[in-house]
Amino acid sequence: MLNEPFLTARHEDGRDAPLLVWRADRPLLAVSSAPLGGGLGVREWVVNATVSMSYDREDPAGHLAELADQLGLDGPGVGLLTGVDVAEMVARTDSGVRVWATVGLGMPVWAAAPEPSGVTANTPAAPAQRVGTVNIVVYVPARLGPAALVNAVATATEAKAQALAELGVPGTGTPTDAVTVLCPVDGPEAAYGGPRSTWGAPLARAVHAAVSTGGAGTVVPWSHRPAG
Repeated sequence: MLNEPFLTARHEDGRDAPLLVWRADRPLLAVSSAPLGGGLGVREWVVNATVSMSYDREDPAGHLAELADQLGLDGPGVGLLTGVDVAEMVARTDSGVRVWATVGLGMPVWAAAPEPSGVTANTPAAPAQRVGTVNIVVYVPARLGPAALVNAVATATEAKAQALAELGVPGTGTPTDAVTVLCPVDGPEAAYGGPRSTWGAPLARAVHAAVSTGGAGTVVPWSHRPAG
């Protein structure tokens, strides 16, 4: 089981920057698009760390590994970054599925935006855009098969996009959004994770509710607030 997150902080760049930390009672199966611990595998913890909107480290996975070490987190885990104050996390539960979301919508983009003029296949990649980010962490209390886990990520993303459309946000997300879905490593295996499946349906509702709530107000990036 994934426990409720606890809020802590680390001193960085002259300020106390907040972090959310989840610990699992036992290793969980996870699929994630996070900088640290992304992909499919067994994970034991999750960290969602607030960073400055001017964040420009080129090794986010290394940075998150350093934070995990400082927190005494052992074993493999998932690390996420956001410009949002993670203390503003929104949690929702539906039929046993638990969702936690930090919602920063300062830089919405359409997933299928036109390619900028002058860009070709040989054009060097542009620098990463500033961190804004919708980070979604999901715990499903039943074993999902590999295809169901991948489908659950798609379902969470669809539910996020639905919430943004209903909020009138001009985009399907931000350039740096990430999704993590975790479930037990044993037990009967659910084959499906789509929005009409046994576990995908409550997952979609919980993600939609969390993103709708988190995106309804004006979110001021953590680094734009007065220190202290």
